[in-house]
Amino acid sequence: MKIGDKIPELLGRDAEGNVVRASDFAGRKLIIYFYPKDNTPGCTAEACSLAEGYGRLQAAGFALLGVSRDSAASHLKFAAKHSLPFPLIADEDTSLNQAFGVWREKKMAGRTYMGTVRTTFIIDGNGIVTHIIDKVNTKDHASQILKLVNN
Repeated sequence: MKIGDKIPELLGRDAEGNVVRASDFAGRKLIIYFYPKDNTPGCTAEACSLAEGYGRLQAAGFALLGVSRDSAASHLKFAAKHSLPFPLIADEDTSLNQAFGVWREKKMAGRTYMGTVRTTFIIDGNGIVTHIIDKVNTKDHASQILKLVNN
């Protein structure tokens, strides 16, 4: 997925089992952030930053979705533990990660594996990607997004 691309219609199922479609957000700006794993330090910091800034993001006209490979049950616990006010998509088969191009080879501690590269996509009301953030400031991500879109 690159700037100018249209996002896929089917985005997956949220933690409550609801089907989420791009058309659900027609006419609204959307932020989709991909993160590696529930309840890890960086992912928790990012989710909490977005939760704290959620009101400001909504005031700027944005809806927000988080996506990881974790199960719906894991997402429910993660969202409840951190009072996340936005849906999390359980992408257990990595199909959405792959569609957005964030499922890639990673290296850590001398081993190579496939995983989610932390990335945020900003989408306009027509479902077109307008910005991609691949250097995510996990501790202040909401402000990072707002600065980018307000320039």
